[in-house]
Amino acid sequence: QVQLVESGGGSVQAGGSLKLSCAASGFTTDYKCMAWFRQAAGKQREGVASIYIYPNGDIVDYADSAKGRFTISQDNDHNTVYLQMNSLKADDTAMYYCAADRGRCPLLARARQSDYIYWGQGTQVTVSS
Repeated sequence: QVQLVESGGGSVQAGGSLKLSCAASGFTTDYKCMAWFRQAAGKQREGVASIYIYPNGDIVDYADSAKGRFTISQDNDHNTVYLQMNSLKADDTAMYYCAADRGRCPLLARARQSDYIYWGQGTQVTVSS
């Protein structure tokens, strides 16, 4: 019943920006983790950013490669998360996936695909230099 749908990917020149969206349906728990992963060609899937959403607020975490350039956020109904990506580099080229699970987020540096039970279909981001 839970579905995650990503949007907002595309092609952009180095130094440009993109904003990705992940819309969740059928996922109404009060305590949940939502995260963005990416997978470049020939590479392992890696965590980019996560947000732990709970009634009193949220807690965010970022990979070192994303700090200072990317921002994860949620909308007011807690059903959509965003990834604002600025100062994009060619190395950011990858398929970006939205993931979700109940409870708190794993430490992003140790996060693996198996830590999340719900996944979106992915949206491609291509950065040209």
